Amino acid sequence: MRPFRFGVNLRSAGSRAEWADKARRLEDQGYAMLSVPDHLAPMLAPMAALGSAAESTTRLRIGTMVLNNDFRHPVLMAREAAALDVLSDGRLELGLGAGHMKSEYDEAGLRFDPGEVRVARLAEALVVVKRLLEGKPVTFAGDHYHVTDHTIYPRPVQQPRPPIFVGGNAPRVLRLAAREADIVGLTGISFTRGGLERELSGFRAAAVDAQVRLVREAAGDRFDTIELNALIQRVVETDDRRAAAVELAQQWPQLSADEILESPYILAGTVEEMAEQLQARRERWGISYFTTQQAYGDAFAPVVARLAGC
Repeated sequence: MRPFRFGVNLRSAGSRAEWADKARRLEDQGYAMLSVPDHLAPMLAPMAALGSAAESTTRLRIGTMVLNNDFRHPVLMAREAAALDVLSDGRLELGLGAGHMKSEYDEAGLRFDPGEVRVARLAEALVVVKRLLEGKPVTFAGDHYHVTDHTIYPRPVQQPRPPIFVGGNAPRVLRLAAREADIVGLTGISFTRGGLERELSGFRAAAVDAQVRLVREAAGDRFDTIELNALIQRVVETDDRRAAAVELAQQWPQLSADEILESPYILAGTVEEMAEQLQARRERWGISYFTTQQAYGDAFAPVVARLAGC
C-alpha cells in the first residue's frame, strides 16, 4: 500500500501575509499538499495563489483541485503550469476537471455544453497538456482544439512532467482519469441542474466500491501506478461518532447515519478513531491521499501528524 499523504484545499485570505501564514501553518502541521480550487467566486485565483504559497514554504507541494478546463486553452494552461513548476522548484501537481457550475459559465459568457461534451474537451486538453509538459512539439487536430507545432518554455523541473490529477464523480470522468491521470480524485458528489443541486449517493460505501472497480478496469495494467485521492467534506472531532453522524444525516437526508459513518468523504470520532478509519479505508479501497477543506485543516492536523508517511 502507498504511504498516506494529506492536503488542504485553501480558498481565501485577506492579504499576502495571511495567505503565507496559512501555507506555512499547513507545512508545519505535516500536510504534504496545499491545493486551490477554481471557481468564479470569492476566492483567490489559483495560479497566482499557488505561486505565493510556494514562495512562503520550502517543502509543501502545491496544486489545483481542480482547474476548470473550459476556462483556459490547454496551451496556456501548460505554459502556466510549467512556469509554476520551475518557480516552485518542482512542487506542482496539476489538477484538471470538466467544470460543473452553469452559473459560472453564464457569468463569463461561456456556453455550458452537456457533460459528455465537456468531458470530451477535457480529454483532448489532457493530450495537449501532457505532451507539452513532457517537452514535445505538439501538433494536434481534435474536435475542440487545434495546435500547430508548439513547444512550451520553460520545461518543468519534474520529469517527465508534473503529476496530473483528474477528479470527479461521473463514470465518464473517472474512466478518463483512470486512463490518463497520475492521481484520480474521488469526490462522491454529483451536481445536477447545472450545479444547483448536489446528489450524495456516491458517498455510500457500495458506490465507492463500484467507482474503484471502474477505475481499476479502465486503468488496466497501469492501475498500480495510480494514486487514489478522496476529498473529505467534514471532519468532526468527537467522543460520540454516532451522534455526529445523526446530526449530519439531518443536514444530508439522502444518507443514513450508518452510511455517513462508512463514507470515505466524512471523518468523525476521536483522533485515534479517525486514524483507524483512514487505515481501514486505505485497506478497503486503496485510497492513500486525503484532502480536506480549509475549514477543517486544524481539526484534521492531529490525524495527519499521526499517519503522514505511514
